[in-house]
Amino acid sequence: MKNNNWELVDAFFEKYDLVDHHINSYNDFINNRIQNIIDISEPITLEQGEYSLRTGKVEIQKPFTQEADGSKSMIFPTEARLRNLTYSAHMSLELALDHGDDESEFEMIDIGELPLMLKSDKCHLNGLNTEELIAKGEDPQDSGGYFIVNGSERAVVTMEEIAPNKIILERPDKKRAKAIVTSIKSGFRARISLEYRKPRKNGAYLRISFPYVPGEIPFVILIRALGLSTDQEIISHISENFDFRMVIADDIQVSEPLLKLDSREMEGLSKTEKEEYLQLAAIKYIGNRVARGMTEEYRIKRAEDVIDRYLLPHMGIDESKRENKAIYLAEMCEMLLQVIFEKRQHHDKDHYTNKRLRVSGDLMEDLFRVAFTSLTRDMGYQLERSISRNKEPSIRQAVRADVLTESIKHAIATGNWVGGRAGVSQLLDRTSFMGTLSHLRRVVSPLSRSQPHFEARDLHPTQFGKICPNETPEGPNCGLVKNLALMCKISEGSDTQQIEDVIKEMGILQ
Repeated sequence: MKNNNWELVDAFFEKYDLVDHHINSYNDFINNRIQNIIDISEPITLEQGEYSLRTGKVEIQKPFTQEADGSKSMIFPTEARLRNLTYSAHMSLELALDHGDDESEFEMIDIGELPLMLKSDKCHLNGLNTEELIAKGEDPQDSGGYFIVNGSERAVVTMEEIAPNKIILERPDKKRAKAIVTSIKSGFRARISLEYRKPRKNGAYLRISFPYVPGEIPFVILIRALGLSTDQEIISHISENFDFRMVIADDIQVSEPLLKLDSREMEGLSKTEKEEYLQLAAIKYIGNRVARGMTEEYRIKRAEDVIDRYLLPHMGIDESKRENKAIYLAEMCEMLLQVIFEKRQHHDKDHYTNKRLRVSGDLMEDLFRVAFTSLTRDMGYQLERSISRNKEPSIRQAVRADVLTESIKHAIATGNWVGGRAGVSQLLDRTSFMGTLSHLRRVVSPLSRSQPHFEARDLHPTQFGKICPNETPEGPNCGLVKNLALMCKISEGSDTQQIEDVIKEMGILQ
């Protein structure tokens, strides 16, 4: 039996490597995600649309260094370590500056350097055998999966977070409950929180908060603004349960005076016109929150923009998605009321089903998105300046490659990531070979070290086979810094649109 177990372990490591999760994720980043970020980035328009900048295909070259005499030569990791250089790949992008309706041809222009992960697809060490690695001054047993920045070896640690785009139900006490979803779209994170609590005075039981809207607003007002205007529509979309309906009916009654409805204006309106009137009143209420003191037209426009862009952005940011968002929130409300009336158990946040791990490719994607946005803004500024000086705008002169290069390199060199996170990249532990492997399989929770967080630090039963039960530091980091189990393999996420298309083809979802 023991022999069979060892054969199983050997078979696993013949197929998978200990740092595959980093290398595969980074390969997906350089092969697919960089191009996707560039394709969906907002186009640059200049001089009120007279000029526009188009982007095309990105090309990532294998690492080389440019010497003082102008010559170029391939650079290997050993040389980068010895000369305190950054082991990076040069990126070129197709750019074209169109004047009016005249489309110009693409030019391939260098936009900066990208620190390259060792043993990834674009690395010179990828695919070399033992003898070739020794000839290049590398340890054949070295697994790769880290970066070399200014001669220092830097590891990007795996970050643990609550599962995005998933409703998490919490119940702090008997009188309160929360339904929280972290909606993520193209790097933007919007935390939507729907809370049930008994009001001190006459107030709504259900209140919701989301980005760019100060404080909380009554849930039924937001539902009205999304298109479920009539009382019957709101109640029927949430539940058939009598107790649930009573809560919603009470909330409708309490929130109605806040809309400042004019009964004289509503007289003589058809059913459709009444629905539109109620929806507009709800939008005006939100507009008074997000743009107080501005003109009514601007308040309405700003409220609609906030609802479309910052409320459940993962469902879409178009006006046509409002009805879908309303149905989603209605389902969210029903789940919350089920918890309150003890017809459903609240979620365990520490259950590993409700966690996701963000590896190097995901973290580099966040970094590149912000860096590329900075580059496009700088390009727009440089072109605008040339035009204002009556010079012929030149893309080649407008692109300052160091804008993108320094932004990415600084983050990896210091560990200070976008979103205010610190310690994302760390100096690679070279105390021992086991220490190096342990560091590359480290999992870090973003929770504060100074707070107790007893439950988060505990070893949860669902971590069995995924997280090592023994390897965690003592002291403030105990239970918040963990390591993957030896035979744990991180599965990769799939595109939700592809899954939805397959389900529709099967006839399950209409």
